[in-house]
Amino acid sequence: MGINFDLNDLQAFRAVVELGSFRRAAEAVNISQPALSRRIEKLEEALGVRLFERTTRSVTLTTVGRVFAPSAEQLLDDLDVALLGIRDVSSSRLGHVTIACVPSVAYYFLPNVIASYHRRFPRIRVKLLDLSANEVLGAVIGGEADFGVSFMGSQESEVEFKVLLQERFVAACRRDHPLAHKKRVTWSEMYEHEYLSVDKTSGNRLLLDQALAAVAPRAPSVCETRHVTTMLGLIEAGLGVAAVPSMAMPGPDHPVLTSVPLVEPVVRRRIGIVRRRGRPLTPAAQEFHREIMEMKRVSAEPHTRSRRRAAS
Repeated sequence: MGINFDLNDLQAFRAVVELGSFRRAAEAVNISQPALSRRIEKLEEALGVRLFERTTRSVTLTTVGRVFAPSAEQLLDDLDVALLGIRDVSSSRLGHVTIACVPSVAYYFLPNVIASYHRRFPRIRVKLLDLSANEVLGAVIGGEADFGVSFMGSQESEVEFKVLLQERFVAACRRDHPLAHKKRVTWSEMYEHEYLSVDKTSGNRLLLDQALAAVAPRAPSVCETRHVTTMLGLIEAGLGVAAVPSMAMPGPDHPVLTSVPLVEPVVRRRIGIVRRRGRPLTPAAQEFHREIMEMKRVSAEPHTRSRRRAAS
């Protein structure tokens, strides 16, 4: 016996799953709420099961509904892939994408990517997980994120790491700090001033400890933080200077913060896309991946080149 439901019913089901509300789902697929309810009822009758538990205040998936949801999502994603080669479906696509990213990249680079992506796909929801480098790997390997943006992953057998760009570490300081007007600063010179550092849970700390084995600070840092973005706020408040990745710095027009290239040695890190091996991206995630590849040429590279010019 044939199964009596169609694409519209599956799209209605996905909309309710993603939005958690019959009202919002009806608005998303541009039909009335009674019409959407009828589509869900038709799907449930065709499958012979209840997919949702509905009360006056909430909508939740039943156990069967939770099992069915990934299959429905895969069917719609497969159709989306086919349609991409036939016609422009940008304005009508409804889906979601989850990206895991280290905060130092998420703060200044990804907002422009997300804004551009939202203009192209206004009905696709983006979830950004700002995590440590190790947590980014875990989110990708565990399937919590479609892919990650980080500086760690090339040694993990379960993931692929595709380099986007390289960036160097710079000394971040206030514009009124004694180091601010130098063309370059050695690590030893920076450590002569009060400085901040990231703690041992940070991937940046591991990278710097390995690169600076021969450079020993004369005194401990005045404060440790877990994330570079937090450290920048402390620098702005006048607590000292710090070594940060160049991409984490705000633009050259920032009224308070500036940076100076660090030398002896020059320390760089590679930023890349982290993906789980053998796991294809959904159409929504594939489009976000393309957006990153395009945006890094117009955003990240000029930012990096400005730091290189400062060092020359």
